Amino acid sequence: MEILQSKIEKFASIIQRFITFLKAPNLEDKNLFVGFSKVKIFVSALIIAFILNFCFTIIFSIIETMGYVSFEDHASTKLFEDYPPYIIVLLGVFVAPIMEELIFRGPITLFKTKRFIYVFYFFAITFGLIHITNFEITRNVLILAPILVGPQIVIGLLLGVIRIQYGLIYSILFHAIYNGILIIPAVLFMT
Repeated sequence: MEILQSKIEKFASIIQRFITFLKAPNLEDKNLFVGFSKVKIFVSALIIAFILNFCFTIIFSIIETMGYVSFEDHASTKLFEDYPPYIIVLLGVFVAPIMEELIFRGPITLFKTKRFIYVFYFFAITFGLIHITNFEITRNVLILAPILVGPQIVIGLLLGVIRIQYGLIYSILFHAIYNGILIIPAVLFMT
């Protein structure tokens, strides 16, 4: 019981450190997770992401049930219909994380400014919003865009923290692991 309580306390501490950083992102603060292994940080970030994704999934179900947005036309559905599993894995687990991290997390360390907070959030939110193109663009999709890309904004924030704390290679690695957890079971299920 004490071991479980200790793990919960460490997880809560990691969550609190993510929140503290997100309140005031600072390019110079590289000691956010001192005392924690990268594996614990990655696992904690994944748990945070998937708990929030679960909440977003419930919201998405409500939105779809109410007829505001159809997820049948989502780009991932078409990807799974049009391409073989190995291409889906290659694109989703390797190509997308590298390209997206180079574009959305790579440049953020170039902005050594007092207004770094705006740069940090700009890249995270832009990363999320670019994923709206996965939907057929309609008025409802545009109105609901902040909700529909909420999971990508959250992962963009987590990736930004990992980028600042550990470097670009680690944000690419985390992104690949995250996508792999989502994509590989789906590919195995479809075969």
